[in-house]
Amino acid sequence: MITDVVIIGGGNPNEWPSLSDYQKETTAWIGVDRGTLYGLKANLPLIKAVGDFDSLSKEEWIWVNEKLVDIESCQAEKDDTDMELGVLTAMEMFPEANIIIIGGSGARLDHYLSNLWLPLQERFFPILEKITLLDNLNSVSYFKPGNHQVKKERDKKYLAYICLTPVTNLTLYDAKYKLENVDFTYPRSLSSNEFVGETSEFSFDSGLMCVIQTKDRE
Repeated sequence: MITDVVIIGGGNPNEWPSLSDYQKETTAWIGVDRGTLYGLKANLPLIKAVGDFDSLSKEEWIWVNEKLVDIESCQAEKDDTDMELGVLTAMEMFPEANIIIIGGSGARLDHYLSNLWLPLQERFFPILEKITLLDNLNSVSYFKPGNHQVKKERDKKYLAYICLTPVTNLTLYDAKYKLENVDFTYPRSLSSNEFVGETSEFSFDSGLMCVIQTKDRE
């Protein structure tokens, strides 16, 4: 049974996180646009690729087609981004799996924001809490209203609570900097917080949030 789908975007592979936790039989790998080329060159077992592939040269496109059978190519002029097509494909193929996006925080800020806000779309909302964005410095996870506990990743130092929408009654119980029943009427980044133990608990009554675990570049 597939428990995780790793979607590889076109961001620089030098900014990928460690993939050791996902190199197992219960992981499926999907390439998106140029991420397909990077994934194949990294010898990852891609099962499918989607996108317009306009970032590939003719020679690269030919090479990708020689290496991978299941490629779903579309026109460059389209309503969905390549990453959105990748997530839709993952949802269709493995509806119960977690979705991990790598290569989604590259040089272009518009691409990064598109990927960061992707889970807020109505069609992705049912799996919002199954989506994670990863690179070598950051881990982004998403939350609906309720009580939550975040487990500290061993290589991360900082903890940020991001109000993606207006949020009500936000409480940070046991982070270094606490809050109690605070409302935010507009999106707000509560950054540079820290764990005081191996977990951190928080709750809120309405809105949508993401939590970012991060570290400085060495």
